[in-house]
Amino acid sequence: MSHAIGIDLGTTYSAVAVMRATGVPEILSNSEGEDITPSVVMFQDIGGKDEPLVGAMAKHAAASAPHDVVEFVKRSMGDSAWRFESPAGTSYRPEEISAVILRRLKADAELALGSTVTDAVITVPAYFDDARRKATKDAGEIAGLNVLRVLNEPTAAALSFGLDTASDGLVLVYDLGGGTFDVTLMRIGGGQFEVLGTDGDRNLGGFDFDNRLMVHIAEQVQAQGGPDVLDDAMQTASLREKAEMAKRSLTTVASTMVIVAEGGRSYRVQIDRSTFEQLTMDLVRRTEDLTESVLDEAGVAWDSLDHLILVGGSTRMPMIRNLVEKLAGRQADRTVHPDQAVALGAAIQAAVHVSASAGTTLDVFEGKGLQVLDVTSQALGTLALDGNDSRTMMNNILIPRNTKIPAKSSQDFYTSSDQQTSVHVEVTQGDDTDPEYVVVIGEKTLPIPPYPQGAPVRVSYAYDIDQTVFVEVTDLTANKLIGTFDIDRIANLTDDELGTAKDRVARLTVS
Repeated sequence: MSHAIGIDLGTTYSAVAVMRATGVPEILSNSEGEDITPSVVMFQDIGGKDEPLVGAMAKHAAASAPHDVVEFVKRSMGDSAWRFESPAGTSYRPEEISAVILRRLKADAELALGSTVTDAVITVPAYFDDARRKATKDAGEIAGLNVLRVLNEPTAAALSFGLDTASDGLVLVYDLGGGTFDVTLMRIGGGQFEVLGTDGDRNLGGFDFDNRLMVHIAEQVQAQGGPDVLDDAMQTASLREKAEMAKRSLTTVASTMVIVAEGGRSYRVQIDRSTFEQLTMDLVRRTEDLTESVLDEAGVAWDSLDHLILVGGSTRMPMIRNLVEKLAGRQADRTVHPDQAVALGAAIQAAVHVSASAGTTLDVFEGKGLQVLDVTSQALGTLALDGNDSRTMMNNILIPRNTKIPAKSSQDFYTSSDQQTSVHVEVTQGDDTDPEYVVVIGEKTLPIPPYPQGAPVRVSYAYDIDQTVFVEVTDLTANKLIGTFDIDRIANLTDDELGTAKDRVARLTVS
């Protein structure tokens, strides 16, 4: 029997869950008996061939072999320029590194379930754009998985929370993980999960809090007459591990000691919780500003919230919980496990998806089916000449951020010169009208007859449920469809590159 699983593919840690026949989602332990697996890969050169090691042992190896270890690859998803050079001389893209992690998670799930795993729902930060969502889906395919859906992490967390029908109402999900931050406001009721607004920062998480501690410790070592330990790759990797442990200690104690050994001498650095909070105050404020923005845009006051959910390992920091509970004027729900909620919700979505495909209804919410009504996390637009200034390009937003999806919108544009024989459509993501502050995620040139200046052309955009973008272009003079196409994703793998990556990762021995 094959199972559909839910995967929380995290920046620092990942988790896998499955919906049991009892209708209860359950976290699957990995081969080491742990509920979470470090999202870390160490490439071992065995006879000139790469043999990746994934998880806790790879994480511990980072301090002794930093150049052979890949961490935090989730932050590089969708970056076509990023590469990791393995000791055996192979260059890997982010999708391939993530696929190696997913292969380990898949193998561990199969071991725990005693059966083959092919189908999975994989979660992503709500604020991930099209390129990063597509890269995540590609990683799953490279790993040998059929990706049923790419699901937003806060939505997944709310699904696991919403299994309790007493949880109906307005819910704020504050998700601070190892590398990303998301905040999502939604309304839960009768098996329906309606997202009202979302925002976030894909470069804000526990990693950044660790960095502040690392710099502070390094400065204190230098103040004691020691060297700059951040100049050495091995010391930097060791210091990152010490900083993470210090951060975890400060969750339960008011003060901790970090010992750095260098050049035959030991340097002792005491860190108080108050110092740590001062060092990271601006990071916390960034999460506060984003949270306030989501509530303001939705027209919802703090005291209107019925439930407050904290998700992600970084929400264990006392200053985070204190901040959010102070703003909300209420305690956060204590039943939500910050490391497990996202994977559990993904497992629910996977089970519902499989059930729907089989023509049945999985009644997980008191006899009612599951319906997720999500919103766009990124505005969708196109570049065109400013109607008031024919020399200036501007970004025209067709689908604003936080629009309900699936969504479709159109706008008419006009040829800029006589005898123009083509239109060039550039698809953008971002909220600004200035092209400098948005990202072109794809483009296409389509032929038209040689019309005079001012001939109308209609551009239509659509977001599907996975926030994948589709484009239609219509010649309004001839009332004829010029073309319908998926965007040519500049940042993502081509079909040929995807096939090559599948073959390469499939040949690896992953442990």
